[in-house]
Amino acid sequence: MTAPLLPVPTRDVLLTCPLDCPDACRLRITLARGGDGQERAVKLTGDADHPYTRGFACVKTVHYPARQNHPERPLYPLRRVNSKSDADPIFERVSWEEALDAIAGRLRTLLDTRGPSSILRYHYAGTMGLMENAHAHTLWRALGTPELEETICATAGSAAWTLGYGPRYGVDPLDVPHAKLIVLWGINSLSTHSHLTPQMTAARKAGARIIHVDPYRNRTSVYADQHLKLKPGTDAALALGVMHELFAHGWTDATYIAEATLGIDELREAAAEWTPERTAAVTGLSVQEIREFARAIGTTRPTYIRVGYGMTRHEFGGTNLRAVTLLPALTGDWRLRGGGVTLSTGGAFALNRARVGGADLLKPETPRVNMNELANALRPENELGALVVYNCNPAVVAPDSARVRAGLQREDLMVVVLEQAMTETARHADYVLPATTFMEHADVYTSYGHHWLSYNPATLEAPGEARPNTWVFGELARRLGVTEPAVYWTVDDLLNEVLDTPHPHLAGITPERLKAEGMVHLNLPEDWRPYAHGAPTPSGKVQLSPAPQHREPEAALNPDFPLRLLTPPAHHFLNSTYGNLPNLTRAEGSEPHALIHPADAEAYGLADGEYARLTSEVGSTRRRLRVTEAAQPGVVVVEGSWWGLSAPDGESINAITAQTLTDLGGGSTFHNTRIRVERAES
Repeated sequence: MTAPLLPVPTRDVLLTCPLDCPDACRLRITLARGGDGQERAVKLTGDADHPYTRGFACVKTVHYPARQNHPERPLYPLRRVNSKSDADPIFERVSWEEALDAIAGRLRTLLDTRGPSSILRYHYAGTMGLMENAHAHTLWRALGTPELEETICATAGSAAWTLGYGPRYGVDPLDVPHAKLIVLWGINSLSTHSHLTPQMTAARKAGARIIHVDPYRNRTSVYADQHLKLKPGTDAALALGVMHELFAHGWTDATYIAEATLGIDELREAAAEWTPERTAAVTGLSVQEIREFARAIGTTRPTYIRVGYGMTRHEFGGTNLRAVTLLPALTGDWRLRGGGVTLSTGGAFALNRARVGGADLLKPETPRVNMNELANALRPENELGALVVYNCNPAVVAPDSARVRAGLQREDLMVVVLEQAMTETARHADYVLPATTFMEHADVYTSYGHHWLSYNPATLEAPGEARPNTWVFGELARRLGVTEPAVYWTVDDLLNEVLDTPHPHLAGITPERLKAEGMVHLNLPEDWRPYAHGAPTPSGKVQLSPAPQHREPEAALNPDFPLRLLTPPAHHFLNSTYGNLPNLTRAEGSEPHALIHPADAEAYGLADGEYARLTSEVGSTRRRLRVTEAAQPGVVVVEGSWWGLSAPDGESINAITAQTLTDLGGGSTFHNTRIRVERAES
């Protein structure tokens, strides 16, 4: 007889998701001990007891155990042994001592012969942890290497918000059910902010209406009661058109405007030009749609507007977002529970960051590199000798990615990549150093979508020889003779530092309490209305001036490039994270598709399901077409930062996006690319 199988012993732990998403979910993770005696994550869902996560994780992160246990995950230091120009990389396993000694030796030579400007760090939000993201930069600031400006996502929006409101405060998401009108503007929230959905559904059950403003139809458009499909980059025009109607019909809150704002006359004058007819001509919406939209905003209290960073991915993206965010200052919605606008809640986390990441070590003369311009930085004439990449996959996500990859292939450039997956960037590395995941190291997390501060202990033993970023950089620092104490901080040192503040939002939150409870709500007023009486700007008021103005893009469409390309997030990926999981790539259609309107397909002789070549001023790529009215005439949509390895031509969509920057914050212009589409050669 065969002995009965015994149940595998398991245990559940609660941890916070580390990924670049506003939800920062509290997760319940089931761990099981395998035959080798090592525990592994086998199941993941949301914490049912958390009032915002509410028991579910997104369709992406439920698959995190598959990513963590991926058979191709690098578990040992690897050194490349063939040319970086070879299509198939060959790596050999080396010891940590060998790898660190060689890397430190090369860095020391560069520091002595060319100076710190010859070394560049490149990173972003592969983890949002304060320890393994923000604080990991300390070594590079101690060495005086160029400062990386983290501009690829949020800086245009942040700069726009700061002009009007100061710190990035937002409506408490648990207050959204009080709203009677919800406007989702430039955000596909069902894919990128899924835990807002239960709050909106509760508002809808209480009688709220939901309007989605976005250039193409997606999951959120279908969920909403109405979809306004405006032309890309015309958000400021639509906002000004709404303001015109608010002023014309007396739908403004004169008391709030007088007490809490500055610059109303200038804004009124700017909006006076934007009649419904002119707004319709620019935005592509109908006059009736504009009038009804303005009436809804003007007469429904409270109105909650959730803006996304999507509208900032244009030349004048900062102005676009700023115009939209000023609407609640005209209607007085900031005074009502559930009313106002949210870009980010991150400003409420008033941590002491004075020394986090070596911020105090920055010098005014330190050279700066905008991360959107990596392709330029990697040109041989800039004499970079080393690039250290962590928490990021620039070969896929950076603009002008074909030139980025060409730069990574330079034999005279030492490329060191700290990674949890064999990304395309890792495949171009000289050294791949295995990095731990959020289950395997301790860290601290804020959120830009809610108000809970989190601590994750190291819960699993790291597999193989994987190590945290800060451990790697500490070991390099020792070899380089760096004496700056902050380089060697533990997570306990970091916790003591960031919570050493008298700010009332953190009152009562000690390191001991945070570690014991795991997730603690900020000490905010129960009825949190951050801009009810003005704003923490220099004037103490919401700044309505300078009045935003709609401007047409300098990269205007023309006969050579008659279509505008949008590259919004995919439903099953988070940036390029999860792009190596076959079940998620299948769920996205197995390969990237280009959505094109039937009128454009007919005009250019294209058919649904066939391959087409998408060409811009900087490059070309091949994509399968999906002819659909989800797109609008003149616009092509490619969802998601697919790995080039999953694309028919091996190219990321960013092979055709440019390094041009936004009007505010030096941000990316991924939705500004003008292209032509032609049938691909067979």
